[in-house]
Amino acid sequence: MRNPKYLYLLNHLRFYIPEIYPQLEKVVFLDDDLVVQKDLTPLFSLDLHGNVNGAVETCLEAFHRYYKYLNFSNSIISSRFDPQACAWAFGMNVFDLVAWRKANVTARYHYWQEQNADGTLWKLGTLPPALLCFYGLTEPLDRRWHVLGLGYDLNIDNRLIESAAVIHFNGNMKPWLKVAIGSFLMDYAISDYFELLICGCLTA
Repeated sequence: MRNPKYLYLLNHLRFYIPEIYPQLEKVVFLDDDLVVQKDLTPLFSLDLHGNVNGAVETCLEAFHRYYKYLNFSNSIISSRFDPQACAWAFGMNVFDLVAWRKANVTARYHYWQEQNADGTLWKLGTLPPALLCFYGLTEPLDRRWHVLGLGYDLNIDNRLIESAAVIHFNGNMKPWLKVAIGSFLMDYAISDYFELLICGCLTA
C-alpha cells in the first residue's frame, strides 16, 4: 500500500507558489510539521546569488545524495545529473520568485512529472522532482536555520536543537502523535486510529 502522506495534492502546491502569489518576489516556505524558534526576517534579505531556492543541505550523511533519490540506471537521469550531488531539505526554504519565474521552474516540474508517469525515475514524494527542478539553482543555507529529523532521529544534539531557527519533525513520529519520540510527546496525543491513518502506518 502506498503511504498516503505522499499522495496529498496539497504537498504539490509548493511548485505553484509563483502562480498562487503573482505579486510576490520572495517567500519563506514553511512546512506544517515544524516549529519556528527564532526570527526568520533575515531570510528575506539573504543573498541567494541568483539562485531560486535557499535550503539547508543534507549530504553531511552519505545517503542524502542524488543517487539515493533518483534512478540513475535511466539515461534520462544519468545524462543530466551528478549522482553525488548534494541533496537538500524541503520544509524551510527561501524562494526567489523572480528567479523562479525566469527559470520557469514550474514548467520544469511539469516536464519531470510527465517523464515519470510510469514511476521509473523516482518513487513517491515531492523531494525527488524538486531535486531535478532546482538542480543548479539552490543556494546552501547555514544548518542552524533548519534542523531536521526530530520525527525519527533519537540522536540529535540538544545544543543543535536549541540553537536552530526552525526545528522540523519530519518523519512519522510527530510530537502530537502517540508514536512520537518520548521527549517530544505532547500531552494531547490524538486517537489511535486517526494517528495511524495520518502517519501512514495502516497496512489495510
